Amino acid sequence: MKKLHSLALEQKEDTKHGETFFPVQKYLTRLIPEYPVVTTHWHNEAELTLITNGSGLYQIDLVDYEVKKGDILFIPPLLLHSVSLKNDKELLSETFVFHMNFLGGNSTDICSTRYLTPITNQEISMPYLITPKHPAYTSLQKVFSQITSFYDETITGYELALKSLFLQVIFLLLPYSEKKATSDPGTSSEKLKQVLDYIELHYEEPISVSELARLCYFSDSHFMRFFKKHMNMTCVEYVNNLRLEKAVELFEQGNSSILDVSLSVGFHNLSYFHRAFKKKYNMTPLSFMKQLEPD
Repeated sequence: MKKLHSLALEQKEDTKHGETFFPVQKYLTRLIPEYPVVTTHWHNEAELTLITNGSGLYQIDLVDYEVKKGDILFIPPLLLHSVSLKNDKELLSETFVFHMNFLGGNSTDICSTRYLTPITNQEISMPYLITPKHPAYTSLQKVFSQITSFYDETITGYELALKSLFLQVIFLLLPYSEKKATSDPGTSSEKLKQVLDYIELHYEEPISVSELARLCYFSDSHFMRFFKKHMNMTCVEYVNNLRLEKAVELFEQGNSSILDVSLSVGFHNLSYFHRAFKKKYNMTPLSFMKQLEPD
């Protein structure tokens, strides 16, 4: 069986989902009060998710969707999205992240030019949330179950089965989709993606609110309200959260110098790094490293 991952830890745009010739990855995500959110992110792949327990809130393209056990979500490539716990004790989900090229999105046949490429380019708007009341729900639920079975069992030819099943997902949702104009670079979603992309590239350096505000052509005060509204956290909180997750990645890669890791991810005050790390992970960096040591 393949190694399972948590989206709560692998939420960056540059995360590699699956392998080059098999760009499909399964994730199991568990949100609890101690870890209540997968912060806003986007990537080149599509997502197909089943909520397996609990309830929460998805934000897709800056629109809120309340989800509960049994709901299915389809998130096309390049769309901003986040997941958060709302009033429940936990939210469990099973997600398949897959690249449209795996389905033939980079070919020149009619399926690609008429459907897959327009979906990727956001020229076709797909339904994001499919509840049990949706006409396509029963069929999608069966397809999801088959995807899980083939992915876990890896029988001969399972890659072909998965490819056909993901195409069937697109087929089942197309009757409930509609054509729309391409994204306007001036929209809130595109501005926010530009800011998040900038932070991802420059998190190791000092980042000021003013330079982020200039990316959007906003005043500092307007930008801070804009960011808090759509991210549910301040800009400083987001940058610190990203730096801490990068620090965890470095520790997991074998870096053992807390000072070096702190400096590498943009924390130039070691005591502040300690406090921030302990607040987020409920343990010190040293304790975290000890947990990584083999028994």
